[in-house]
Amino acid sequence: MSPDRWHTDRPAREDIPAIVRAVLAPRFAIRALSLDDDIATLHRWFVMDYARYWNMQHLSLAETRQFYADLHTAGHGCACVGSHDGQRAFVAEFYDPTHEPLAGHFAVHPDDIGMHFLVAPVSVRIPHFTRDVLRHVMAFAFYALGARRVVVEPDVRNERVHALNQAVGFRYDRQIQLPQKTAWLAFCTRSDFERSLSGDVTDAYTA
Repeated sequence: MSPDRWHTDRPAREDIPAIVRAVLAPRFAIRALSLDDDIATLHRWFVMDYARYWNMQHLSLAETRQFYADLHTAGHGCACVGSHDGQRAFVAEFYDPTHEPLAGHFAVHPDDIGMHFLVAPVSVRIPHFTRDVLRHVMAFAFYALGARRVVVEPDVRNERVHALNQAVGFRYDRQIQLPQKTAWLAFCTRSDFERSLSGDVTDAYTA
C-alpha cells in the first residue's frame, strides 16, 4: 500500500455517491491530526473512563504525541481529527492491516484499511451524533483514502460500538485474540456501507 494513500489534506480520490452525500451533515469536517495543536486535547479524552476501550489511558502526554508521530513517519497509516461546527468532535485512525497483529487473522486485501474512531466526551447530547460521526469516518475511508473494504477489531465488551458498526454496514465474522484484547473481527465493503444508508442491513453479530 503506497504511503501516498495517507496524505489526507487533498481532494477525495473518488466522487461520493449521491446516497452517501445525502446523509453527510455539512456541519462535520475531517482534517489531518496536528501534533502541535491536537495532542493535548486528545490526551484529555483518552485518559477519561469512557475511553477505556481506546487502550491509551496509560500513556502520558509525551507518549501520546510520540505514538502519533510514529504513526505518521511509519507511512502505514494516518490519524485525523473531525470537527462539528468548528469544534473538535472526534479522532479517527486509519491503518494498513498488513503491518498489524490483525493481519495474522484474515487474508488482507490490497485495498483494505483498518479503522478506529473515538468521539469527544459529551457536553450536549445530539440525537444520532455518534452514528453520524461514524458515517463520515467511513465515507472518508472509502472515498478519500480509497479503501475497498474497512476492517475493525473492537473489544468484545464494547457493546455500544458493535451496534454502531452494524448500523453502517459492518458484518461480524468471529472473535480473535489480539495483544491487548479479545476482539470481534468485522468487515464492511463499500456496497455494505451504501446499502446501510438505505436501511438494508440484515447481518448481526452473535454475542
